[in-house]
Amino acid sequence: MKFFSILSLLTLVGTCATPEYTTRIENLKDSITLVDSALVEKYSKTITAEELSEHLYKFASDEFEGRKVGEPGQKKAANFLKSYYVNLDIDSPLGNKNYFQGISSTYLPEDVSASENVLSYIKGSEKPEEVVIISAHLDHLGIEDGNVYYGADDDGSGIVAIMEIAEAFKAAILDGHTPKRSILFMHFTAEEIGKRGSEFYVKQPVFPLENTIVNLNIDMIGRVDDRHAQNKNYIYLIGTDRLSKELHYTSEKVRDAYSDIELDYKYNALEDVNQYYSRSDHYNFAKYDIPVIFYFNGEHDDYHKHTDTPDKIDYELLEKRTKLIFATAWQLTNQEKRVDIDENNIFLN
Repeated sequence: MKFFSILSLLTLVGTCATPEYTTRIENLKDSITLVDSALVEKYSKTITAEELSEHLYKFASDEFEGRKVGEPGQKKAANFLKSYYVNLDIDSPLGNKNYFQGISSTYLPEDVSASENVLSYIKGSEKPEEVVIISAHLDHLGIEDGNVYYGADDDGSGIVAIMEIAEAFKAAILDGHTPKRSILFMHFTAEEIGKRGSEFYVKQPVFPLENTIVNLNIDMIGRVDDRHAQNKNYIYLIGTDRLSKELHYTSEKVRDAYSDIELDYKYNALEDVNQYYSRSDHYNFAKYDIPVIFYFNGEHDDYHKHTDTPDKIDYELLEKRTKLIFATAWQLTNQEKRVDIDENNIFLN
């Protein structure tokens, strides 16, 4: 963990590592105070490998036919998610039990049928106008040459992580602990064909983008890549410091308090040839100066193959990663002030 933290600090400070700037960074870090530690510990226990497995074996099954955008299997997946939130008694921000943000076929590439994002919503108790978005994409590649492309890791793992995070927040609400800020659980369609679902949302937002304080985007968190074959206790974080160093240090402070998982910033480097920062749904929020964190396990041999199946997911690791994201979301929704982008941060200007 220390290795990655040191790398992160060097990346962030870089050529600006003057004594004055270093002092500002330390003051910023010292200003971040964790909240509700006992509650975070309590409700994170509702997130279990067993439930993640149960959800994923359903979501990445033959029934949903690979969830290709606009096709019947993707529609079944959307309705599965709607039913889940209805049963949890978590509302839609659209009202009237309408959990779908419809996207016309005219907005999508040629020969792609109309599709929908799936949204659910918890209204904040003190600052409901400020919104934390937690996202993952529900679509995958469908059926090709008779093979179902199950997309268990890509991005079934992100979908079921959100399902468990939503359930954890709901358990807290039932005990009288409603988050101070609002939470929008977003299941985007059309990520696999150019991030069109999230692009549509930022052009037609349910809540003003200026009130969206952060996007936590989850895309593939159930497997281990070759770089970590000997140490699977990691997660890649991408984008954490691109717009808000406060978000970056908040994320690290949450990790230090609740987890021993290593935060790997390899793919956050500006010169990284993979350019993952621009390749998932969070990027459409970042383009509007909304701070983001992209949670990612890296590619593996089954990436975009029909062999990306739920039996290959490490559910204990998926649980651990999901709990970290839940703890981060809890902090961001309940801390006293919203995280600032760097240009507005009093410690950096």
